[in-house]
Amino acid sequence: MPDPFYITTAISYPNGRPHIGHAYEAIAADVIARFQRLRGREVRFQTGTDEHGLKMLRKAEEQGRTARELADEMSGYFKDMCDGLGISYDRFIRTVDDDHHRASQALWKAMEANGDLYLDRYEGWYSVRDEAFYDESELVGEGDDKLSPQGTPVEWTVEESWFFPLSNYQDKLLELFENNPDFLQPDSRRNEMIGFVSGGLRDLSVSRTSFDWGVKVPHADGGDGGHVMYVWVDALTNYLTGLGYPDDTEMMQKFWPADLHLIGKDIVRFHAVYWPAFLMSAGLPLPKQVFGHGFLLNRGEKESKSLGNVTDPMTLAGTFGVDTLRYFLMREVAFGQDGSYSPEAIVTRANAELANSFGNLAQRSLSMIFKNMDGELKDVSTNSADDELEELVRVACTAELPREFEKLNFSVGLDAWMRAVFACNQYVDEQAPWALRKDDPARMQAVLMTLFRCVRSLAIAVRCVVPTSADRLLDQMGIAADARDFAALDDITWFAAMAASGFRLEKPEGIFPRLDMPESEPA
Repeated sequence: MPDPFYITTAISYPNGRPHIGHAYEAIAADVIARFQRLRGREVRFQTGTDEHGLKMLRKAEEQGRTARELADEMSGYFKDMCDGLGISYDRFIRTVDDDHHRASQALWKAMEANGDLYLDRYEGWYSVRDEAFYDESELVGEGDDKLSPQGTPVEWTVEESWFFPLSNYQDKLLELFENNPDFLQPDSRRNEMIGFVSGGLRDLSVSRTSFDWGVKVPHADGGDGGHVMYVWVDALTNYLTGLGYPDDTEMMQKFWPADLHLIGKDIVRFHAVYWPAFLMSAGLPLPKQVFGHGFLLNRGEKESKSLGNVTDPMTLAGTFGVDTLRYFLMREVAFGQDGSYSPEAIVTRANAELANSFGNLAQRSLSMIFKNMDGELKDVSTNSADDELEELVRVACTAELPREFEKLNFSVGLDAWMRAVFACNQYVDEQAPWALRKDDPARMQAVLMTLFRCVRSLAIAVRCVVPTSADRLLDQMGIAADARDFAALDDITWFAAMAASGFRLEKPEGIFPRLDMPESEPA
């Protein structure tokens, strides 16, 4: 049996509604989770919302309601987005969940038992928007105009705080980056963190007393001393909470360490420096990989309310289709780098590749079988042209695409898939089965059966990207629900058995209609 696979997204901060960046990360993680399931692995996939911290509290106060009321409403939008985009999570976690509070307190106690927490006074710069502490040397600007490295406002903070001795872990972190280069990818993120850690680490303030919206710091006497955990201690612990830490040892043994934390490049420091240090302190294994993907830009510009270019991902999905959006994002952007989208780019890519190429291939192949063979499948002899095409499709679907998807090179893997689609369309044009119907009906049958087998392979291989559409196609083709994974692609007996079963195709329905440009920009 293949090893289990545990993947997480970053949990989203719900002080505003979901934007396209949230959808991009969720879709990418879902593609990975579905891909690993197709490879036969038992997958645990977790996403959710990070609802504590000063930013949420202040937002709620501005609106005249409690932080919990705001959290309940806003978290619901993120869950609705995931459900609407077909995100196949096993748990949608919320940091207000009771078991998450217990897990966070257990991690705190483990770090405390290791002698890694001490009480002191914090004086320094804090960005409420980033929920991050910054050294004076990291700030940009002068006087009252100081900003964080992310360009966000900072404020001087003075309060009693528990501290974590992050400086004690500097050498261990550098050793981690040096000895295990795959721990943090892509290489640009790893190099950035090596530079950050090499510059020296300050001990980290890990509790707050100026507000109470968060996980209470545990004390031996049962009290909390008026402290709540720094939001990132609590947020990062969610990856353990979802596995039942600290009580469910069976789940932890099966899925921890996580195979992949998929995050945005702007929060790499928290996941590649703070998180491994906390885990080292608590005596827990480190995740196998942290991957910091790039930003998704709107026509090359970062979305912002001031520019008026913020797009609701569900509006995009409603305009173009969920699977079309999923395919575009995985195909268009070199994963790990920044990418750009626009309605024109979505329509152009979808029409050229999904509608005109794969959709048209499937529709005309199945239509000719329905019309010219009464929908009947026949196990007939093939020639070298047929065999060469099937081998090309087999390599693309079972070797090239899986190899690239394992490396998170989605656009490269889909490029190999598209080359196979193009080869199938070229084969149709060259073989001209419509002409063979009168001159050589036996040859026509061989061509159409070759196409049937190739379309099945192509649909199975791309299921993780366009699950609903691929399954609609495979349903029409009579492919059993439990025969739609990579193991099924290695089965050389399936077609003879299906042809002998008496299955007949019904009149096929198209799965990827051509798109028109929307009259107005999706917002």
